[in-house]
Amino acid sequence: MISIRLLQLDDVPVLAELARVNRDFLAPWEPVRDEDYFTVEGHRVVVETALEQHRRGAGFPHVILDSGRVVGRINLQTVVRGPFQSCSLGYWVNAVDNGRGVASAAVRAVVGVAFEELGLHRVEASVLLHNAASQRVLERSGFVRFGVAPNYLNIAGQWQDHAIYQLLTPSPA
Repeated sequence: MISIRLLQLDDVPVLAELARVNRDFLAPWEPVRDEDYFTVEGHRVVVETALEQHRRGAGFPHVILDSGRVVGRINLQTVVRGPFQSCSLGYWVNAVDNGRGVASAAVRAVVGVAFEELGLHRVEASVLLHNAASQRVLERSGFVRFGVAPNYLNIAGQWQDHAIYQLLTPSPA
């Protein structure tokens, strides 16, 4: 049973261990990380920063659970209110849990948070052009690709192009 819940400080040890175990698996899809990121102390800073953004309403960090076991992270970040009512989506899943629909279920759940709980109008996600699996996750969840951003993010040590996707809240009937 796949579910999500808000990130907690108690998640630090398991997330640090997942980061360490998945280091090589996630490296092609993430920024270059310093060694501290893969320690409990370093991950505590990551989690505390995410929780501070949550307190300010700028981010909504979640863990992904499979029958209560933490298997990844999914975040609504860069929340912009006012006339934009938008946020960015980011996620990762443990390598051994990859390819089982975990990310798709988590994306559907967090989109519900964005639209139903937060009242946002739009969720955006950027994906490396060669990350076909993540593009499929977004497309199965109703996201529509609307462009390519050249040299968008520094991933794996180089500026890389990203496909940009969005999902808009359903219009009331």
